[in-house]
Amino acid sequence: MKIEIRGVENLSFRERQVVVLKEMGESTERIAKKLQLSPSSVATLYNRAKAKGYEVVIILPGTSLGLAGADEVMENEGE
Repeated sequence: MKIEIRGVENLSFRERQVVVLKEMGESTERIAKKLQLSPSSVATLYNRAKAKGYEVVIILPGTSLGLAGADEVMENEGE
């Protein structure tokens, strides 16, 4: 599995940190402790990042979903 954040170049360093931790499922309180910020600062950074527009893309290989040979099926459909 690969995670990609598109639009990250528009975010500040702190916004990037908060986004990555949030997208990994961390709570606002845990992020605040980890980054030595107040929970309200974390919320502000996250809201600013969302307003700037970023997109999280998760790339899963077909084999991880039990779709071994999925590429072959797609190729054969085109014939």
